[in-house]
Amino acid sequence: MGALKYVLGVICLCVVSIASAQKEEVMLWNADTKLQWSDFKGSYFKTEWAAATTASGISYSFSSFEKEGQLYLDFVVQSEFYPNKSWYRPEICDSVILSHEQLHFDISELYARKFREQLAQTQFTMDAKAEVRTIYKAILRELMNFQNKYDRETNFSRDLHQQLLWNKQIEAALKEENPSQN
Repeated sequence: MGALKYVLGVICLCVVSIASAQKEEVMLWNADTKLQWSDFKGSYFKTEWAAATTASGISYSFSSFEKEGQLYLDFVVQSEFYPNKSWYRPEICDSVILSHEQLHFDISELYARKFREQLAQTQFTMDAKAEVRTIYKAILRELMNFQNKYDRETNFSRDLHQQLLWNKQIEAALKEENPSQN
């Protein structure tokens, strides 16, 4: 119980970028691959109150062409984990906190899927770049609000009952979404 003297918690950084601008190490979300503590390569400041931080977010790129007055768009949307911006404090972290961190990454994937779905349903004009950016910003706001709700309701993983409920909820949501859209 000595670890309880520390304020346990996490911060999810929704690091957003256009895929082509990304030059750092990135791990793409994959249903068959779970985060390990060895993936958290960043360092924390001694003044940090959290036990761990997962830096994850959504990136996108797209190409377009016009043919016979019709605009065609091809999108790539990815949920990403940034190892060098993610860190943990090994002296107080355990498997419960790691599962909490994994869910932050999983939540990013859910919102990447939501973004793909909205892109697929939108009729774009010749101002597609601005229209995509507007959708992206709205998705990021929703993602950040949902990540914050997750942390609040689980008390940053300290409420084990709520953490287990969230684990089941996110697992079910990932299964019901169409993984072929990845």
